[in-house]
Amino acid sequence: MTFGMIATIIIFILLLLVGIPISLVLAITSISYLLITGNMTLLSSVPQKMFSGMDNFGLLAIPLFMLAGELMNFGGITTRLVAFAKVLIGHFRGGLAYVAVIANMFLASILGSANAQAAMMSKVMVPEMEKEGYDRNFSAALTLASSVVAPVIPPSMLFIIYGTLTGASIGDLFLAGIVPGILIGIGFIIVIGFMNKKHQFPKSERATLKEIFNNFIIVIPALFIPFIIIYGILSGMFTPTESAAVACIIAGVIGFVYKQLKLKDLPEILFNTVLNTATITFLIVTASVFGFVLAYEQIPQLLASGMLGISESPIVFLLLVNILLLLLGTVLDGIAALIILVPVLMPLLATYQIDPVHFGVIITINLTIGLLTPPVGTGLFIVSSVAKVNIEDLVKAIIPFLIVSIIMLLILTYWEGAVLWIPGLYSK
Repeated sequence: MTFGMIATIIIFILLLLVGIPISLVLAITSISYLLITGNMTLLSSVPQKMFSGMDNFGLLAIPLFMLAGELMNFGGITTRLVAFAKVLIGHFRGGLAYVAVIANMFLASILGSANAQAAMMSKVMVPEMEKEGYDRNFSAALTLASSVVAPVIPPSMLFIIYGTLTGASIGDLFLAGIVPGILIGIGFIIVIGFMNKKHQFPKSERATLKEIFNNFIIVIPALFIPFIIIYGILSGMFTPTESAAVACIIAGVIGFVYKQLKLKDLPEILFNTVLNTATITFLIVTASVFGFVLAYEQIPQLLASGMLGISESPIVFLLLVNILLLLLGTVLDGIAALIILVPVLMPLLATYQIDPVHFGVIITINLTIGLLTPPVGTGLFIVSSVAKVNIEDLVKAIIPFLIVSIIMLLILTYWEGAVLWIPGLYSK
């Protein structure tokens, strides 16, 4: 490793420690490397690299799914999904905690962004759970942990980015995320069941059959969105990117049918969409430049030779990758880590005979766990701010869910059949 790269790593760490946003850290670090090494030729090609980082049709799905999420939120779809889950299982002891998990799984099949989902559900679930007697810290931790399923159950922003980086089928990635997302949700439900024995969580009154039927009728249009997305991709009616546009149309129509989406809301909806998209886009651009620097320094080749020097076993390789990603997830944003690490790790998949779709699910779950871990876990800061809870208390409350997330990650890492089962059915 050259002096320029060592100096660049030091700058990178220092900028992270002082709390500069990760997108700016990546940009400053990349430019610093080029200036330190005096490589003006590479410096002049930075604008081209920034443009090429965004020149991919698949990334168009990101603003479209962002828009679909905003339309859902303003159109009352979110609250109706929660209400439907509540009438189904709210009467069990700890029922509202189970509702939080199931409602997040419903939303994950539409939103695909853990941060957006954590912010949205914190506004809805935490006050509701506190009103029924749940501890506020527990409610906030459960809401944040449940949002982990968002990037796993299709559609998923991380799957879209991973697919555009690797050439893996985004449709197959979407299908591969279904079983892992459900298993993670079941894991959280088991944790709640164990905690229920100790804390004796409250329960709601049992809903009547009429109330269940009425809520089901109301929520059918909302459940129609994920069905259209998955069916459209499976049938070949449209690509994952086109499915995002279809989701926007359906979410808008449903919002007006529910009579909660108003024309006066559209400027705010579009502003939020542009702001969130610009944030992600800038991160993708700066991370692609940083990845270019790593490739120039031949970091992928060094890592590959180091990994092969340790072991030629795929079991050991996947364990080391998971440990590396879990550690990096504590200091790097998930999207940034994905864009930086995937080009580094991809050449090793053929060597270890690992399916790229399976690996995409592993890396997505792993980096999403970073949302739950300090010091950079963005999910912690979002939920702490929205739910008005102390971040130290939130970290303590989320530990049981963090442990389960890591256990489920390891299970899915070595149980390839669970991940590739549905894509395998489709390919036959």
